[in-house]
Amino acid sequence: MSYSWVGPPTVFNGTNSDLGGDSNSENLNQWYNPGDQSYIIVASAMVLVMVPGLGFLYSGLARRKSALSMIWACMASCSVITFQWYFWGYSLAFSQYATNGFIGDLQKFGLMKTLGAPSPGSPLIPDLLYSFYQLQFCAVTAAIVVGAVAERGRLIPMMVFIFAWATIVYCPIACWVWNINGWAFKWGVLDYAGGGPVEIGSGLSALAYSMVLGRRQEKMMLNFRPHNVSLITLGTVLLWFGWLGFNGGSAFGANLRAVMACWNSNLTAMFGAMTWVMLDWRLARKWSMVGWCSGAISGLVAATPASGFIPPWASVALGIVTGIVCNFATKIKFWIKIDDSMDVFAEHGVAGMVGLIFNGLFGTNYIIGLDGVNTGLFVGGWIEHNWKQMYMQIAYIIAASAWAFAISALLAFGIDKIPGLHLRASEEAELLGMDDDQLGEFAYDYVEVRRDYLAWTPAKGEPDAAEHNVPQGERHGIHQHSQMLEGKEPSESSDGGNAHTGIAGDRHGIAAEKVEQQ
Repeated sequence: MSYSWVGPPTVFNGTNSDLGGDSNSENLNQWYNPGDQSYIIVASAMVLVMVPGLGFLYSGLARRKSALSMIWACMASCSVITFQWYFWGYSLAFSQYATNGFIGDLQKFGLMKTLGAPSPGSPLIPDLLYSFYQLQFCAVTAAIVVGAVAERGRLIPMMVFIFAWATIVYCPIACWVWNINGWAFKWGVLDYAGGGPVEIGSGLSALAYSMVLGRRQEKMMLNFRPHNVSLITLGTVLLWFGWLGFNGGSAFGANLRAVMACWNSNLTAMFGAMTWVMLDWRLARKWSMVGWCSGAISGLVAATPASGFIPPWASVALGIVTGIVCNFATKIKFWIKIDDSMDVFAEHGVAGMVGLIFNGLFGTNYIIGLDGVNTGLFVGGWIEHNWKQMYMQIAYIIAASAWAFAISALLAFGIDKIPGLHLRASEEAELLGMDDDQLGEFAYDYVEVRRDYLAWTPAKGEPDAAEHNVPQGERHGIHQHSQMLEGKEPSESSDGGNAHTGIAGDRHGIAAEKVEQQ
């Protein structure tokens, strides 16, 4: 028995294929199944939801005085990437006219020649739809990277970095493995939905940016805990929802491979979450919601390169291995003394590597052929006696990791030297919080309440101007904030060396005045 056909429902033979087709002379929709197009449009919207999901996740992991800045960073990065991808990003990553194997050319600049011809990723959908779907991938990857600014980084320099990063870090790696002329694609590397460009690219880039940015103040790290676990959970759920579009949609059609990718994603995430929680329980004898979310995200990351290549039973093993490896990988930042505040390297970079290695072990062509397009075109990994697949996967991991880390570090270092674009906020700004310093808006009203508390007095007859003349500096509930507004250093405290007792009060939600009185 053989397939009734292999490939799209109708083979494209339209006119002006180099320009994407001529809609004045033919119906460009005729070459594609409406169900496939509808599915990828919906999948694109699902992936877009991952950007605010990351914002909520990062916001919950940060202190409350820097919570809104993390949401802003994710959403603003999406704006930057939308422009970059339309401007030249799609062309640099996916233009089929470049043959150097490293990066595309500018023949698709501004979406030129991008219309109704079959996409570089699959003949099941047109180029225009593929470009929109891939835009969401780049936007999510950028939103992952911006977690590196947490609680100490200035936002505008990060936006400058993100534009340049997408151009010279993300686009080349995406070209390597997804462009039909990319060296990794031609070599036969198996990377389904972005273990290299998305996960390793974000994990190693965030690590490099964190290295250049520097560590948070040690005095600010005492007894540090995420400020809102509910937000972390909400962000994780939104990410999970979007990831089904991320991995399921990478089959580029409403087909069995998309269903298999969704199944594998859920299996890997669930077993990753359970494994992480049990590892944390052995230390604290408590069940951790943050641990559950971390394990689920690590599992989804590992499924990104693997969910369209490996069978379900291998996804169970992948979830367990990823939960163990990534849980211990969170300790790496302490060994190398880089403050990767959101654990982007451990949960994205390392998990992406694990997923790519599993492709070398358990990738199989019957999973690949479920899309009805790639039947018999790929060879799996060791499970199909393709022994060379593993060294190909490892070489690709090394190349993507080295490129992402080195270029991101050089880029961040260079931007930091440009006048007005220094990456790091001041020590005083870090104490106040990034919301106050960078935005002037706050995730919670406690900042305004704290500012107005000492200035408020119940009315007593006729207003007395002298009675309400409270100095601006004394309107802050935290003594150190008052000193900053008066031009003093936080260490110039009259409490005899206990200048930072107010910080602990702010961290734990206790009124700073009460802490100082104690």
